[in-house]
Amino acid sequence: MKLLRKLFLWLIVLPVTLLLLLQLYFFVQIWWWVDHNPDSTSFMRQQLAILQEKNPNAQLQFRWVPYNRISNNLKRAIIASEDSNFSEHEGVDWDALQKAYEKNNKKGKVVAGGSTITQQLAKNLFLSGERSYIRKAQEFVITYMLEFLMDKQRIFEIYLNVVEWGNGVFGAEAASLHYYNTSAANLGASQAARLAVMLPRPRFYDKNPGSAYLANRTGLILRRMGAAELPPVKPVEKPPAKSNARSSAKK
Repeated sequence: MKLLRKLFLWLIVLPVTLLLLLQLYFFVQIWWWVDHNPDSTSFMRQQLAILQEKNPNAQLQFRWVPYNRISNNLKRAIIASEDSNFSEHEGVDWDALQKAYEKNNKKGKVVAGGSTITQQLAKNLFLSGERSYIRKAQEFVITYMLEFLMDKQRIFEIYLNVVEWGNGVFGAEAASLHYYNTSAANLGASQAARLAVMLPRPRFYDKNPGSAYLANRTGLILRRMGAAELPPVKPVEKPPAKSNARSSAKK
């Protein structure tokens, strides 16, 4: 009986310990990315492996650019299209999830996601594309880790640089060059709106640029962009001012 009890205990302790270690890994990795840019993500590596099955020499189109070198047009377009409450929620927009659930239930199929920018980033950074309750639960945990360790601007900066925008195309700079032969800093409003609309199905729209839905949705996002709220600008830390006062020597 004692042996069975120990075995049963280990069957519980070992998985829990491994799960906690995994969460610690995620936490430390996110903490590192507060001040360091990711070289790649789990999703990027998965897509590269798929491309290299057909062409061993295939490479991703990816070039990191800082937040201030990405057009505000693109930032506003993505917030308007993907996550209008990005600056307000704490990682998960429960109202948006409820609306997505009701819409999908009414249609009888998945037509809306409800995932926030932070949730999408959590999935892209660490997780696979499979759909399961376990993966979704892990996504929630990572989402709250991101919101706890990073400010909104940093979350958005990483998102803009690693999100998929086509077949092997990742990040705002690569997408701008791929579709418009310009830098992310120079995107016009209509170009930005079109890129934002592509995000839910980037590989499909990469192959089908003449999609009527893409054109119609782009017009809608253009009209919404003006109301999109960007994350607050991080305050610049100034070095303490040096005193010019001189101490007089006592006689």
